[in-house]
Amino acid sequence: MKNAPLQPVSLLLLMFDEVELLDFAGPYEVFTTANRMHRRMAAEQGLADPDPLFKLHTASPTGGPVCARAGLQLTPDHALALAPPSDWLVVPGGVVDALLTDSALLSTLALRGQHAACVASVCTGALVLAAAGLLRAAPATTHWEDLADLATRHPDLQVLDGPRWVDNGRVVTSAGIAAGIDMCLHLVARHAGAALAQRTARQMNTPWHPEP
Repeated sequence: MKNAPLQPVSLLLLMFDEVELLDFAGPYEVFTTANRMHRRMAAEQGLADPDPLFKLHTASPTGGPVCARAGLQLTPDHALALAPPSDWLVVPGGVVDALLTDSALLSTLALRGQHAACVASVCTGALVLAAAGLLRAAPATTHWEDLADLATRHPDLQVLDGPRWVDNGRVVTSAGIAAGIDMCLHLVARHAGAALAQRTARQMNTPWHPEP
């Protein structure tokens, strides 16, 4: 943990029908666990209990519940268009065909993404970011089964097979499903330092890979 107070990050996590559950739940677990570890590390140093470092909100396209892939029901905090402003926007993957043809959703994502300091995707969420115009002319990755589709739809992208995540600064993409956990641990480290990412990974009993 750094000596200077860390600035909290407001984070919006999208959900939708047929979202891949771990694409959504993995990032949620990483950022909420990082909040707990941030408090624990402060207590170990005799510091006052800090505010949550990552302030998470969830949103669906309409604000209504969605059915994740395999049938689990998820209830969002907000409709995407009405969600509070966020510093970071995270778009998970899954079956995204309906999202790619939803012009209203893509326009809303584009608007929110333009004002976010960081836009990230897990798995086929990269297809959604690209369709919304938030991922352009840059290296990117997605689930290995969807690499060719991403490259065909968006030939301006340098689609990479191999990295667990690709960090372009403001836009970060990850490979499929569990790779989203690695990407989010990377984002924790990028914002708050490797010590918090390491502590978070240890608490989650997941390996910490500082390199993609």
